[in-house]
Amino acid sequence: MAFGGFSQEGRGAPMSEINMVPLIDVMLVLLIVFMITAPLLTHAVKIDLPNAASAAANEKPETVTLAIDEAGTLYWNDHRISDAELQARFAEAAANPVQPELHLRADRETRYQKLAEVMSAARLAGIQKMGFVTVPEN
Repeated sequence: MAFGGFSQEGRGAPMSEINMVPLIDVMLVLLIVFMITAPLLTHAVKIDLPNAASAAANEKPETVTLAIDEAGTLYWNDHRISDAELQARFAEAAANPVQPELHLRADRETRYQKLAEVMSAARLAGIQKMGFVTVPEN
């Protein structure tokens, strides 16, 4: 049975067989690919990692609220203090192994110079964490 030709005789029904050659070629290529990659997928290196147990530090630093009213009066955790006593309190807080966070709260009418002096004194004493507390307007 000849497949090619230009003559019209013997022309009957169309050929109904599937060409298996491309399918076999693809299957052979996939077989070779899987034969090469399968050993790589099963190869593993066993590593024994050390077991370390640690708990999260729940120790929160103490907070100190330093308030300044419009007259320049200082309040250390709502207790009135003098300027000289402020220096001693800053030095004591800076000497702690875990320094407290200084929350600075000032009245709207407080002079900026007083606020700058307090911040400078805290830095000179060694206070590392300082923040401002504001009250939003309603």
